[in-house]
Amino acid sequence: MKKFSAFFAILILCSAAFWGFYDLMPHQVKEAKSSSDFSIENALSHLKLISEKPHAVGTIEHKKVQKYLFDELEKMDLSPSIQYQTAANNKWFAATTVENIVARIKGTDNEKALLLLSHYDSNPHSSKGASDAGSGVVTILEGVRAFLAADKQPKNDIIILFSDAEELGLLGAKAFVNHHPWAKDVGLVLNFEARGSGGPSYMLMETNGKNEKLITSFLAANPKNPAANSLMYSVYKKLPNDTDLTVFREDANINGFNFAFIGDHFDYHTDQDSYERLDRETLQHQADYLSAMLNYFSFHDLSSLDSDTDHVYVNFPVIKMIHFPFSWVLPFLIACSLLFLFLVFWGIGLSRLQLKNILVGFIPAILALVLGSLLSYFLWKLLLVVYPSYNDVLHGFTYNGYWYIGAFSFLTLSLTFFIYKPFYKKHEAINLFIAPIFIWLLINFLLLNNFTGGAFFIIPVGIALLILGIEIFKKDRRKQKTLLYAVLSVPSLYIFSPMVVLFPVGLGLKNLFISSIFIALLFGILLPVLSKEKIRKKVARLAFLSVIIFSVIATLKSDFTVDQKKPNSLVYIEDNNEAFWATYNHVLDDYTKQKLGETPKKGIIESALTKSKYNTPIRYFSDATIKNIPKSIISIVKDTVIDKNRNIRVLIHPQRKVNKYELSVLDSLTFYSAKVNGASINKDRSFTASKGSFLIYHMGNSDGNLDFSFEISNEVNPTIIVNEISYDLLKNPQFEIQPRSEKMMPMPFVTNDAIMCIQKIEL
Repeated sequence: MKKFSAFFAILILCSAAFWGFYDLMPHQVKEAKSSSDFSIENALSHLKLISEKPHAVGTIEHKKVQKYLFDELEKMDLSPSIQYQTAANNKWFAATTVENIVARIKGTDNEKALLLLSHYDSNPHSSKGASDAGSGVVTILEGVRAFLAADKQPKNDIIILFSDAEELGLLGAKAFVNHHPWAKDVGLVLNFEARGSGGPSYMLMETNGKNEKLITSFLAANPKNPAANSLMYSVYKKLPNDTDLTVFREDANINGFNFAFIGDHFDYHTDQDSYERLDRETLQHQADYLSAMLNYFSFHDLSSLDSDTDHVYVNFPVIKMIHFPFSWVLPFLIACSLLFLFLVFWGIGLSRLQLKNILVGFIPAILALVLGSLLSYFLWKLLLVVYPSYNDVLHGFTYNGYWYIGAFSFLTLSLTFFIYKPFYKKHEAINLFIAPIFIWLLINFLLLNNFTGGAFFIIPVGIALLILGIEIFKKDRRKQKTLLYAVLSVPSLYIFSPMVVLFPVGLGLKNLFISSIFIALLFGILLPVLSKEKIRKKVARLAFLSVIIFSVIATLKSDFTVDQKKPNSLVYIEDNNEAFWATYNHVLDDYTKQKLGETPKKGIIESALTKSKYNTPIRYFSDATIKNIPKSIISIVKDTVIDKNRNIRVLIHPQRKVNKYELSVLDSLTFYSAKVNGASINKDRSFTASKGSFLIYHMGNSDGNLDFSFEISNEVNPTIIVNEISYDLLKNPQFEIQPRSEKMMPMPFVTNDAIMCIQKIEL
């Protein structure tokens, strides 16, 4: 046994890391055995139909998807209806006339209702929306069918909301929460979303209060593969959240759960967000959540989910998830700190620890953290220089991103072994072990106030202190406890290994340095195992070999292919007596060069600035032949002075199919009030528009004109720029454009394949 202890220790560590990933989601698609079981096959049949083509707001396909969903709800005798409502989001300054699909299942009690939510519009203009959020729509559609087939009448009413215009600024949710009479009945929302096409679905809560009752109710519903932790919850509450569920929390103080997957992020909002590329096991994960939550919350009181206590929670081996109140965090931390000090001083007293060697141990621990993260940060910057086309993947996660995560992680691991190597010869591992424990304790103190949800970081500290105590007090110092330490380290690896991948997937590969930080932290907490000579040599060699393998594979997969399409963009712009071709790409290709040529001008067109998710500017442009595209007729139908303020009303009549209007100013302008098609842009409060866009109106299927009324100071005479944009560049007979190759696709997140006409309103 002693002969193979190193092998088994490595096997335990690797298995624990794998287990942490494996438990996050189901790994087989279940077959429905009765009509009351959720059928993935049924869900996929719906998904195939609604994701055949892009179906953004204002398109014919949008109406087709709407009719299909409406008809399916009618087949279940749910009497659906369409809510038509012009809505504006003052956070995004976006507006449209939404067409929400709503239906209701009557419960036995007249209590708060459970709302099932997902959006059915796809992102303009090329995304097929299979994952985002067709997967959520079909999960609800099939989940409700299975629930009704069980012939159980719920205690609570169940409201189904397939919201519209989520992609344009959460506008469907705005319309429902602020204008639909059913909104006041809602006690809890289950929202299904996606930011990729695969991977585990993570649970994130939305609440203005505390989370105790939400988390305990969530666990009482007994989801099969809960994937969540309270650090994500703490971070999420501090970010400018952007799901439909946010509107319910902000505008109506309604609690809810988000269930969203972010894996295969490279498909997000692209033409590749398709039926074929959606991970079936991911869909099963969403289905499992829906089934568990629907069966639980449709029968439990939803009027008392507010709490006065927050809980820390995290995935944990065997028992799925542990949780404890925030009030325990400080006592835990103090107890661990006191135990740490006791063990260190007692160890020094027993001559098991030496103060000088303890202090030396901080050198490799800090070097591993600092050098590992810096190396990852600047190495990724170098890769962007070597592969400039990576800059055109705007969300920052390339097709070979998972291979880069592996390469960078093993590189950090190899570097850490290299840093620690000379220290092993002169210092016992037990002395080197003190610095990592101290760093973990310090992190816990740093998380204490603003990110208390990260208090589960104390778990590795507790395990490390147990190992340290065994090392100090064991009588036979020659006796090896490697396997015991490996087993004790299982929870730490189980919890934190997935975080090595989570951050660069969700936030982009520019955050690979966060993965390196986690690798260095885990290494330190595993020192009693990894410092053993046989293990150290084997793992170090394996890590270095893995760096080479993952790097080679990442390099081989760096090119764009039929399955890994290159995003590119092309826009035709008319501005008075000038016309331009423009692109948002860093790297030109055959598609963009056919209009911009080999030597286009570099820079922006100031009047053509449009808002985008990542604030992406035009990179190159060149002169074009003016086509005299029919421009909207702009009429100032009212301009009066009341109490020294100008009250102005502008009507914009499109003369062609316009998808959106974007209004902007070149100098800051204060609006005392503003409405578009009757909807208040900023809840009748004044706001100042800085340079750039202040209103984006997406023309819905029921919109005819744009009616913009506002109040400004009588002392200003501003100029408002009106950009009218249509996504018909490739279909317009005035243009001859060679189509993209099969290795290309439209770039998401920007105005693309578009005709933009610019006009000015001189006031």
